[in-house]
Amino acid sequence: MTTKMELDEALARLDRVRTPAGLFGADAAEATRTYRRLAHLVHPDATGGRTRDAFTRLNALWRTYNRDDAGTMTTRRHSYRLGGVQAEGDLANLYAAAYDGARRAVVKLPRDPRDSDLVEREAVALRQLPEDGDDRFRAYVPRLIETFRHRDAATGEQRQANAMVALDGFRSLAEVREAHPGGLDPRDAAWMWRRLLVALGFAHRAGVLHGAVLPEHVLVHPEKHGLVLVDWCYSVPGCYSYADATGRVPAMVDRYTSWYPPEVPARQRASAATDLFMATRCMTELMGGLGQTSTAPKAIRMFAKGCLLTAQKRRPDDAWRLLGEFDELLERLYGPRRFRPFHMPDSHPPVI
Repeated sequence: MTTKMELDEALARLDRVRTPAGLFGADAAEATRTYRRLAHLVHPDATGGRTRDAFTRLNALWRTYNRDDAGTMTTRRHSYRLGGVQAEGDLANLYAAAYDGARRAVVKLPRDPRDSDLVEREAVALRQLPEDGDDRFRAYVPRLIETFRHRDAATGEQRQANAMVALDGFRSLAEVREAHPGGLDPRDAAWMWRRLLVALGFAHRAGVLHGAVLPEHVLVHPEKHGLVLVDWCYSVPGCYSYADATGRVPAMVDRYTSWYPPEVPARQRASAATDLFMATRCMTELMGGLGQTSTAPKAIRMFAKGCLLTAQKRRPDDAWRLLGEFDELLERLYGPRRFRPFHMPDSHPPVI
């Protein structure tokens, strides 16, 4: 457990430092340990949001430090020139990269080599989603360029890496919630919810469960009303020749343990109802929950409660059908659909 003294020392150190080298030093391994230790101490989730500015500064210094020490990863297909850490996910860092000249990508590397199986699981899931067909649906998930094994020249450790097409202008639902502490207008939440159901319907039809529909994993484009469901490391692909045949979600994100439906911590088989439960939790959280402080009308709260039932078999398990029911509900409440502009304040890029 972090003590107040440790936190105060970390904040003072970040306040004093003027350059990345002054904080991280010259040794790469020690720099990584320093970053992880400080990130653990000042992460906003651990301090109730009080250290968000310090966490932002730490990541800015870390990105600059890594950019100054950019490297190249070469595979049989491409050569990736890495920049700094663009985002830090639950188990992996995402590095900005350029390949084939000026084409932009992100390269995902697990911080712990033992998590390589989860990064591989993401590649399996993304490959299972059909590339052909209606491109409107494929836009709801990341585009995998390739997956490969990377050996660290300094330590000799091997990690599974995923290279994906870069995304621009997207913000996480966690950021949206932070920008609207009083609860998001249900009419704004509606288009995000609809698109999230489309993303899940597309994946479920291909036989893939996401397994971790959480605020940091749902990115929206405010101006274009786009949505991308990222971080498929916890997915349950339908091709069980790759993984086990249990159909269980392989791991949980610790800080969101209370967001999962009962079948996940119980290590039971997951289903489409599992993803729909978590998607509903994401969207109701944006509107202030289901209680008296919610911005959602009673009809939407009742709709959500049906998706959040404890018994898995009693919950909706068809995203497309649920989308149809949701559209009918929205039309009764707000009339015919119309584009509603949505804006977000400038802030640090999302952690995904």
